[in-house]
Amino acid sequence: MAETIKLKKQPKIIGSYSIVGPKEGKGNFGEYFDYVMKNDFFGEKTFEKAERKMLENAITGVIQNAKLQTKDIDIMIAGDLLNQIISSSYAARVFNFPFLGVYGACSTMAESIGVASILVDGGYSKNVVCCTGSHFSTAERQYRFPLELGNQRPPTSQWTVTGAGSCVISLEGEGPRITMVTFGKVVDWGINDVNNMGGAMAPAARETMLNHFRNTKTGPDDYDLILTGDLGKLGSEILIDLMEDEGITLGSNYGDCGQMYFKRSQQTLCGASGAGCCATVFNSFIIKKLQEKKYKRILFMPTGALLSTTSTQQGDTIPCTCHAIVIEA
Repeated sequence: MAETIKLKKQPKIIGSYSIVGPKEGKGNFGEYFDYVMKNDFFGEKTFEKAERKMLENAITGVIQNAKLQTKDIDIMIAGDLLNQIISSSYAARVFNFPFLGVYGACSTMAESIGVASILVDGGYSKNVVCCTGSHFSTAERQYRFPLELGNQRPPTSQWTVTGAGSCVISLEGEGPRITMVTFGKVVDWGINDVNNMGGAMAPAARETMLNHFRNTKTGPDDYDLILTGDLGKLGSEILIDLMEDEGITLGSNYGDCGQMYFKRSQQTLCGASGAGCCATVFNSFIIKKLQEKKYKRILFMPTGALLSTTSTQQGDTIPCTCHAIVIEA
């Protein structure tokens, strides 16, 4: 099927890097992140400039981690949540290599990896940087309310991760292999509540997971870990129910980045969200576990809600997508 691409040369992730805010550093993955900021301003005057600086640092850090120099990078693929992906675009102007800006909301990390893997697998690029990030304070005041209002958050809401994750994909060097990519369709089941991202995105995760299993003739038991992104507590429970309706049981090897990210004591309600959520978990915890051979085969499935402030103000429902990447040790 056209949705799933099997990569013949199986590009490798030869470097990874993650940078997060102080709240994220106190969460369940804190020990795995490369850098934890002291505060959300990161030495800048605005949160937006702090987000841009995070991406710049993630790009510089991953190139060093991969033992490369900027001249070795053929192209950078990046995205974020701000209008016109300005954090990624402004970060890209610091570096002297071509830039592809992509937008899949919270699924952007998987979209970046998927496109990069195809470029490398086809021999069109040698080394590609993928980078994605988000910032709680920039996302909140763009999509929801001014921070100064201190609005009460409903039980279905999630906490946008302040963080950026990046990786280098190449045919040379050592690292986990990317073997398959399943690009997702846009799915909209009629939810228009901007504080219920998990409920809106779960059907998109269902669609992509079903397509991936059908196309590859695999099932949940064929993976050491199936990891969705940003569905949070409610969304991941909905996905489990939706898959059971299809006769597929997601067992103990299923998890969700958003649900797992923060500790309960951090009071983030349904968990984490944001483009930086999956990006930082993947480029820290997941990569390290693959390198240690604790996991041999992972199905990585970030989801994204493709809404904007304009669509919300006009009362539109929320179209969502989900992309799947298979990574093997």
